[in-house]
Amino acid sequence: METFDVIVVGGGPAGLAGALTLARARRSVLVVDNGTPRNAAAGHVHNFLTRDGTPPAELLAAGRAEVTGYGGAFVTGTATGAKPTAGGGFTVTLDDGRTFGARRLLVTTGLADELPDIPGLAGRLGSDVLHCPYCHGWEVRDQAIGIIAANPAVAHPGLLWRQWSADVTIVLNGQPAPTGDDAKLLAARGVTLVDDRATALDEDRTLHLAGGDTLTRDVWVVPTRMTARSELLTDLGVETEPVRMGDVELGVAVKADATGATSVPGVWVAGNVTDVRAQVIVSAAAGLNAGAMINADLVMDDAHRAAG
Repeated sequence: METFDVIVVGGGPAGLAGALTLARARRSVLVVDNGTPRNAAAGHVHNFLTRDGTPPAELLAAGRAEVTGYGGAFVTGTATGAKPTAGGGFTVTLDDGRTFGARRLLVTTGLADELPDIPGLAGRLGSDVLHCPYCHGWEVRDQAIGIIAANPAVAHPGLLWRQWSADVTIVLNGQPAPTGDDAKLLAARGVTLVDDRATALDEDRTLHLAGGDTLTRDVWVVPTRMTARSELLTDLGVETEPVRMGDVELGVAVKADATGATSVPGVWVAGNVTDVRAQVIVSAAAGLNAGAMINADLVMDDAHRAAG
């Protein structure tokens, strides 16, 4: 079984930045990636300084080339299992049965966006169904924006998207209508509320409502529930925790400290798997940080082994 200093599970910005940092530190690194990035449907990456507007696939290809240039290795596949080894380190198993060994693990498997069960939404997130104004707000500025509520935090997305357009409508979709200050603020900003449920979204962006009406907008926004892809980590005993905004649960993330270290020695995380709000540049920075911490940990391990 081939063994590396570090196996990075996930080849997105966090994983590639971590792998690059470790490869430049002269560590042997293997990146396991199944080629299913979260932002595959998006046309461009935004808010990445000097790379704003770059297509996601182009950014990843450049990252892979940089990692390879420093000696990092890649394997295509899905890591389906990981377990500690008796002498220290870990064994990672892929979906095709191959196994690889590592002294340390960096898991950057990202998250899954869970959408409401409304026909017509699936497969459109990141194209004409959006969720993040910092990713897409500029591109849809001044257009007619519709928001399909997906949790009780109705006012927050309405006020947020109002920054990019004066024409914002929220379909409550079974969520309680805002009251008190929330209602006053939405009214003051001219955000329209529709108290009805969404039943289907057509390709021409026409939303069908349970009451029989339809509503067509230039773009639809749906706040997603963001759940960490943590199966591999759960098997290792790494804990997850809910992500909340006030009393509203927005998703689930893997618990880790500021360096990306988890509660399981030798296992680090970076990117959306532990920070569901992180955009591409934040995930890349977290990967660099985790990579540096892993190398520091290995430096001390090497020194102790040399000292006997």
